[in-house]
Amino acid sequence: MSEIDLTFVDDAIERTGRGPEAVIPILQQIQQHYRYLPETALRHVCAHTQITPASIEGVSTFYTQFRHEPVGNHLIHVCLGTACHVKGAQLVMDSLRTELKIAKGEDTDRDGKFTLQSVACLGCCTLAPVVQIDEVTYGGLTPKKIPEMLHDFRVNHSGVKAAPSVRHHNVGESIGEIRIGMGSCCVAQGSAKVRDAVERVLSESGACADVKRVGCVGMCHQTPLVEIVPKSGDASLYARVQPEDAESLVLKHFKPKGMMKRLTYGAERWLDRFMSDDDDEPTIQKAISPREGAVCAFLGPQKHLATEYCGQIDPMNLDEYRRHDGFVALKKAIEIADPGKLIDEVQKSGLRGRGGAGFPTGIKWQKVREVQGDKKYIICNGDEGDPGAFMDRMLLESFPYRIIEGMAIAALSVGSREGYFYVRAEYPLAVKRIREAIKICEDQGILGDHVLGSDFSLKLGIMEGAGAFVCGEETALLASMQGERGMPHLRPPYPAELGLWKQPTLINNVETYALVPWIIRNGSDAFAALGTEKSKGTKVFALAGKVARGGLIEVPMGITMRQVIDDVGGGVANGKKLKAVQVGGPSGGCLPAELAETSIDYESLAEVGAIMGSGGLVVLDEDDCMVDIARYFLRFTQDQSCGKCTFCRVGTRRLLDILDRICEGKGKKGDLDTLERLSHDVSQGSLCGLGKTAPNPVLSMLKYFRHEFEAHLEGRCPAGKCIAMIEYKINDKCIGCTLCAQECPVDAIPMTPYRIHTIDSDKCTRCDTCAQVCPEDAVYIE
Repeated sequence: MSEIDLTFVDDAIERTGRGPEAVIPILQQIQQHYRYLPETALRHVCAHTQITPASIEGVSTFYTQFRHEPVGNHLIHVCLGTACHVKGAQLVMDSLRTELKIAKGEDTDRDGKFTLQSVACLGCCTLAPVVQIDEVTYGGLTPKKIPEMLHDFRVNHSGVKAAPSVRHHNVGESIGEIRIGMGSCCVAQGSAKVRDAVERVLSESGACADVKRVGCVGMCHQTPLVEIVPKSGDASLYARVQPEDAESLVLKHFKPKGMMKRLTYGAERWLDRFMSDDDDEPTIQKAISPREGAVCAFLGPQKHLATEYCGQIDPMNLDEYRRHDGFVALKKAIEIADPGKLIDEVQKSGLRGRGGAGFPTGIKWQKVREVQGDKKYIICNGDEGDPGAFMDRMLLESFPYRIIEGMAIAALSVGSREGYFYVRAEYPLAVKRIREAIKICEDQGILGDHVLGSDFSLKLGIMEGAGAFVCGEETALLASMQGERGMPHLRPPYPAELGLWKQPTLINNVETYALVPWIIRNGSDAFAALGTEKSKGTKVFALAGKVARGGLIEVPMGITMRQVIDDVGGGVANGKKLKAVQVGGPSGGCLPAELAETSIDYESLAEVGAIMGSGGLVVLDEDDCMVDIARYFLRFTQDQSCGKCTFCRVGTRRLLDILDRICEGKGKKGDLDTLERLSHDVSQGSLCGLGKTAPNPVLSMLKYFRHEFEAHLEGRCPAGKCIAMIEYKINDKCIGCTLCAQECPVDAIPMTPYRIHTIDSDKCTRCDTCAQVCPEDAVYIE
């Protein structure tokens, strides 16, 4: 440790500051540089700042992002979010440990090349199960695919190269656009490679078109998506495009420049097709129409307000945002010059906070406006910690200027001149784009002194979270921003009265701010005309899990669960039956299939024991075990409890112990009554929203799926998921092909060619690989 060069630490201190509030940003920079927190570096920070050793120790051990031990050359993050969990994330984790030969109790392989670490959610739920190695994301994994994934990373990504800049054309040269989705899910599915291939074809052929990155289109199940928009004629949309499709797609719509170039390039293409005998045209196979079929069904019921112009504009192109009504609402708000009228407009719209319990936005704004203070702050809560939710990430990545505009209008309304984005550190692309958007707005006079030439001034900054779900709660978020452990405080006083640095503070989430510009531009009546009597407007949802068409959707309030799952989502995947819908994240509940007609609004969901939450919708099918799902959410909330209050710290631990025992087939008579009684105690006695809502999944599942809990008490798991209660066996359909023996990661199946195979239950990890590879359906679960 004494050999560590501390020059970087000195630079980090100079950049960030020496006050106690700088502790988290300084620790983040140190970890990013050294890849962990060396003790020598931490001592150096304490010696040269006002940060105490106690503060360093308390903060660095509270937030899961920080590590005190060195890591391997590459860090593997395994997502254990809800969608990933129900699709086998734990089996993927086990397979990684086996493949890398990581010893029990360790997290790094013997060669020091890979360190394995779980993460609550990576925000790529439609690609579940998801693994991220350094900055490279892999989706749709199974235990069988792990060797292939590791091989791909070693060969192609051990040194990730920066993406090439987008090719530009001279004015008047381009005859159209090629739009490629470049959100996190798109990139994870290979859109960056598609873009590179398209750039290469344009360069080699001389075809005249502009390549444009766009934000989330919403159809995550169809990525990579490419839309070709000629300046004259109809646009064409292509799904699941691969790099090898680029040539065919581009040259179908854009001809090479110059007659000689066309002849030469055309001859080369004809010769290539002749030599390969390839007549398949991806332009035919991969074309989809927004006006018919599955795409029309997915888009039809949607209404884009927060996600207005999705898939059409470059997230970072300020001029393009302005051409699409960007900052029109802010200019209008400045011209109104009456904060009271702005707040009245928001109140009349019926907008409620698009996270948590849905508190009326206008009332919150009014409270902050009325409180006297030397300074007021405005905060965008982008700490989207719910496993199974990725709405905020997509909005921040795709519409950074829209969120800034909504914040500016809110700041003008409440009398604030300074604000912050608080964004999950697990969302690096969102952080990068927001930071870049703030800088561009400052350069263009949209932020800073004299916003849009007015007397109004606004300065915005950004702070990254450090991996604590509880920081989604307002008072815990404020504690984190002030350099403290993210522990909630009793309310009142509320942040509106005593918030950041003890000043009045307005906190809204990302989606709430995204809706504000639309309301100011189109009027409160237009927004209130959508939705139900008490739940107005639209809601953005992350539709994931066992659904055919997952993605980011925005639908009017009042739509039913059935309509979202069947009409938008195309029903349950693989012909399975709908069993339940998990809504509201760890604070929500699981609604059974018989309640699928429930309207999606605040009041209707509360009546059936769920909440809207941030907007995660995870579809569960007949193969999912509800007892296991209840245990999953309890494990998450127990792990994320800040530990401040006894009911949450000890109560959730006790609930989890009981569920663990039940899932292991060791349940006792009276366990279900204890679960119910203890759940109510934890809910009533906990300090903050995390503890108060932690028992919700347990209570809703006991209410609607009690028979499954009772079956577990009898030693049976009806869904065949709980490992302690099942065995994999092979019947007489087996032809002795040895495929299962070859693929078994733990050698639990002896190699017996041409004979019926057997499985050693003591070695078997229940990874399901044998069932997946068996060509005869000879593997079954007992």
